[in-house]
Amino acid sequence: MAVRPNIRGVVVTKRFFKDLKDEEKAKAIVRDVLDCSNADFYELHKFEKHLDGCMVFRAKTEGMHIVYCVDKDMRIIFMRVFKNFKEYEKFLDNKRELTKFIMRA
Repeated sequence: MAVRPNIRGVVVTKRFFKDLKDEEKAKAIVRDVLDCSNADFYELHKFEKHLDGCMVFRAKTEGMHIVYCVDKDMRIIFMRVFKNFKEYEKFLDNKRELTKFIMRA
């Protein structure tokens, strides 16, 4: 919540849309995460780690793990969606891939 007032923009990667395969569902998930009044607030805003000045978060909804971050420019970047928890963990542990997603946004 401390970061929320400073957010300057939202970026949704092409990979995020590709992972979901449903543009309307992707837009609904983005709206849910951005709307901090949701009853499942802690499921949608779980802090995972700091990565070179960026804060990486995880949202969990409908059995999916959504990885997003707040970068140094105070933008929210929606990076990936995983249905498999092991793949999600593997992605979070791969610092190089996380950094690549942030740099390309």
